[in-house]
Amino acid sequence: MSVRTGRNRAAKNVLIHLVLIAGALVMVAPFVWMVLTSLKTLGESTQVPPVIWPTALQWENYTHIFEMLPFYDFYWNTILTTVVKVVGQVFLCSLAAYAFARIEFPGRNALFIVFLSVLMVPGQVFLLPQFLIMKELGWLNTLTALIVPGLFSAFGTFLLRQFFMSLPKELEEAAKLDGCNHFQIYWRIMLPLAKPGLIALAIFVALWSWNDLMWPLIVNSTPDKMTLSAGLAYLTGEHTNMTNYPILMAGSVLAIWPMIIVFIFLQKHFVEGITLTGSK
Repeated sequence: MSVRTGRNRAAKNVLIHLVLIAGALVMVAPFVWMVLTSLKTLGESTQVPPVIWPTALQWENYTHIFEMLPFYDFYWNTILTTVVKVVGQVFLCSLAAYAFARIEFPGRNALFIVFLSVLMVPGQVFLLPQFLIMKELGWLNTLTALIVPGLFSAFGTFLLRQFFMSLPKELEEAAKLDGCNHFQIYWRIMLPLAKPGLIALAIFVALWSWNDLMWPLIVNSTPDKMTLSAGLAYLTGEHTNMTNYPILMAGSVLAIWPMIIVFIFLQKHFVEGITLTGSK
């Protein structure tokens, strides 16, 4: 009986691993195809049936992208806006989340429901009001217009509120006995304990900001103020006579590798933060 149980368990593990490997291959395939296409000629990228492996690796595609577009400006704009948004959301959302989770004040639950209602509204609804505000402030075609609307989010507040609620109240009570005020409790006790949740939010914000396309295209029209995602849109057929897929894919490869590195190094904290956020 034990031998049969062991065999069934081993067969089950093999099946699970095969399913996971198949899923991983499906998810990695588009990335592999993007890398291979970035090393093809234009003719090979549009050939039918498709050419999987290029006959000669066209490494010059990665240099042409810098000749065709101000790619260094795209990188700088993307890095700057992403870093400021991450820092801003982590700080402001954690402040609001601590208030909703730990501070008793009239109308707290009703106000939090109003915050959650923002998550139910499609983001496209806010594009026109935000654009008009940026226009009235004279911020169009500036990096300020890319940064300010992304400094706070209802999702980040909700995520960190759930994390703060999972922390033991005894820590807060002990800090109050020692004479700490709410900000000292937030800054010295709660914030260090919420590190996994903060890292999870930082990764979410970084990915969202790095990949944001619609908002940069709406508020900015000058190339030197574009981000990577918006700048690469100039390589599509809408802006050129013909889409050069190898160069477009080369630019895409250059655009995504920083986020891949960030996730590889922080994935443990990311998973831990998401797991602990839903523990209560």
